[in-house]
Amino acid sequence: MTGLPNTPRPRAWQRMLSGRRLDLLDPSPDDIEITDIAHGLARVARWNGQTVGDHAFSVAEHALLVEAIVSDRMPERSDADALAALLHDAPEYVIGDLISPFKTAIGLDYKAFELRILAAVHQRFGLPATLQPHMTAAIKAADTIAAYYEATRLAGFSETEARLYFGEPDGLSSKLAQTLDRLSASPTDVAERQFVARFMELYQTAGRT
Repeated sequence: MTGLPNTPRPRAWQRMLSGRRLDLLDPSPDDIEITDIAHGLARVARWNGQTVGDHAFSVAEHALLVEAIVSDRMPERSDADALAALLHDAPEYVIGDLISPFKTAIGLDYKAFELRILAAVHQRFGLPATLQPHMTAAIKAADTIAAYYEATRLAGFSETEARLYFGEPDGLSSKLAQTLDRLSASPTDVAERQFVARFMELYQTAGRT
């Protein structure tokens, strides 16, 4: 039987180390803190942890990579645009990083759930709930380029295989391309600090306090 008077509502919130509780079904911007996001993303592994090295390559590192690629390919971007790129996978600090094949299997309901949390993150940090189409496309392109380099440098893909799934990475400066060629994973605490530092730099220069 369902609907009994004393039946407790299933818990749908996540307790954060900051002490906040984020309701995953109805996320409030007031319950979102950058320290919680950074802490979580630095501990979520990309590629389900199937990467080389002593450390997992984290979503925090991936986010930094995507922002660097967006900024490299779009010198005219605003700091708010770069901030949106840095936060593009922020929902994964509470829902984890599901690999693309699994997201496809789950369907659109998962995507709607993810976008609801992302909208709350954007509101918390003064970004529009929905980005302009050109920025959405730029972030998606950078995400794909980042995936190519992660796949080939860390996750065991051949370049031929990676081109099949992610395309040919293009539009990068030679300096960034050289950095991506040497891609490696960092310890969790380093990734967390780097994410917070880049966030604060962009957040403050965008005129936010």
